[in-house]
Amino acid sequence: MEPALKAYALTAVALFVKMLAISLYQGWHRIGKAKYRNPEDAALVGKAPVSEELPQVQRAARAWANDLENIPAFLILGLVAVLIGAGTSWLPTLFAVFVAARVAHTTSYLLSLQPWRTLAYAVGLGCTLALCAAIVGRVL
Repeated sequence: MEPALKAYALTAVALFVKMLAISLYQGWHRIGKAKYRNPEDAALVGKAPVSEELPQVQRAARAWANDLENIPAFLILGLVAVLIGAGTSWLPTLFAVFVAARVAHTTSYLLSLQPWRTLAYAVGLGCTLALCAAIVGRVL
């Protein structure tokens, strides 16, 4: 398997695990505090549903939403770049930087750390834009 494709595959898995961690984080807070918004979930543990999600769950949901705005586009562009042979020598590094940026973004989001959250977002966006440039450069 060529290095760029191998790096892409590992990137996809790493980003999935990162997003799964956000879900587990939400569940950990809900279960640990026995606070459930959905009536069927609350009933399962003999509690009344709460009117609002826990602050930690709300923050994690916003981090998850940000992932959904950024990760799919990166993965699609990354796959296109690998398939057309755009920048294959530096794609593995770009993929690793993107994963690190998204992990830093999520961590910063969950811990309310600014300006680190914005810097991590900017690095990830830069990686996505670099993919766009590499694809356009290869095609043209």
